Amino acid sequence: MAEPLLEMSGIEKHFPGVQALVDCHFDLFPGEVHALVGENGAGKSTLMKILDGVYERDSGVIKLKGSEVDIPNTATAQRLGISMIHQELNLMPHLTVAQNIFIGREPQGRLPFVLDERALNENAAALFEKLRLHLDPRKRVSALTVAQQQMVEIAKALSFNASVLIMDEPTAALTDKEIDELFRITRQLRGEGVGIVHISHRLQELKQISDRVTVMRDGHVINTVATADATVEQIISMMVGRTIFEAAPEVPEVTNPEVVLEVRNLNRGRAIRDVSFSVHRGEIVGIAGLVGAGRTEVARAVFGADPIDSGEILIHGKKVKISGPIDAVHHGIGYLSEDRKRYGLALGLNVETNVVMASLQRFVGRLGIVRSGLTRVAAERQVQNLAIKTPSLSQRVRNLSGGTQQKVVVAKWLTADTEILFFDEPTRGIDVGAKSEIYQLLNALAHEGKAIVMISSDLPEILRMSHRIIVMCEGRVTGELTAAEANQEKIMTFATQREAAA
Repeated sequence: MAEPLLEMSGIEKHFPGVQALVDCHFDLFPGEVHALVGENGAGKSTLMKILDGVYERDSGVIKLKGSEVDIPNTATAQRLGISMIHQELNLMPHLTVAQNIFIGREPQGRLPFVLDERALNENAAALFEKLRLHLDPRKRVSALTVAQQQMVEIAKALSFNASVLIMDEPTAALTDKEIDELFRITRQLRGEGVGIVHISHRLQELKQISDRVTVMRDGHVINTVATADATVEQIISMMVGRTIFEAAPEVPEVTNPEVVLEVRNLNRGRAIRDVSFSVHRGEIVGIAGLVGAGRTEVARAVFGADPIDSGEILIHGKKVKISGPIDAVHHGIGYLSEDRKRYGLALGLNVETNVVMASLQRFVGRLGIVRSGLTRVAAERQVQNLAIKTPSLSQRVRNLSGGTQQKVVVAKWLTADTEILFFDEPTRGIDVGAKSEIYQLLNALAHEGKAIVMISSDLPEILRMSHRIIVMCEGRVTGELTAAEANQEKIMTFATQREAAA
């Protein structure tokens, strides 16, 4: 048997109030795709960030190609041939795609300290051609969709020609076609002897791409098994220590005839073209479509985050003017963005502040002083109700796992007592256990009479959770299906249909 490319043994890591890793062992062979799975907070990303030099281990040994190594920072990791694609995007939005990929490694012109912009763009274009990506190297990252930014991250990581490549949720924001391309690249790299760590909550992917699976839970490595020898149900059981019936239907049965939200003939450039839909009290309306269909743009427009060219928004039958998010909150609308770190959270503030920030005025006394006793009670209630894993309400949100951060965003809008909730990719980057909890939460909110719009790229999720499904393509609504008549084939037919069905 070949010698391991990488060996990690006895790895431990402690954060204030949290023992993140306990005696963890992990190895990787050349030309292997080794999946790393576990619930949010299990320690997967922490273990890999130690390998990538983001965190320093408290104890343990790392061996690369048989030799013990110390990895105090990411620059050292890159020199050793270790590259990581992080779950949360780490790009600089004001720079171009090419500048982000080759930052710190820019080709120089004839004169010292002068950037050769042409060579920079050509190098990026060559990389995109290899990856079969249709991206303009000169385009600013701020103008890209989340999925496009994810592909830039992948291209940046692969540009280092790493012998160890860590992919932390690389497919979370990708379409099926983009996932196929990613897996093609993964198999190509595996054939070239690269060792690949694939972290994913999409467990069905593991059978397609991985050779072995290591399961983590609560900072411990539970087991490592050959992918071919394990079922998805067995992996889930190891992850959560309990059985989760992921395939159980959860579509609410009854909706109220009262229309809470109605959108009429909404337009915004080419992104939103004559979009109309309604949401009833207690109803979950799913919005499906491929990346670039305009789903997020519609949510942002209704929430007032982006201006509209024309159209009407009615709440309980009355036309309202929403010029910005403050107006939206005033009218009882909440929006959970697909990019929670950028638009949903104040990462440097604590859990308590994040939970109450959208409704802070309710907690201000007569003298304009925030009544901290009330904010603490409100935050504690949400932490308990949503099972938010945090050492305390004083914990900074940036130190929480991705799934826990998502729950804090949900808590923020529940505290604000919003009646209409837009959930944009609510389970992106969330493990199966937390996913099940989010589904239960959505159903509970619907039963309470909330009007919910759920945007998701996960078709089984859309089919599972929605009363009705609105399908978009290129800024237009191209179809509408009831839960009873919907299936993946019908949704994909509408999602690839440029003009609305007659």
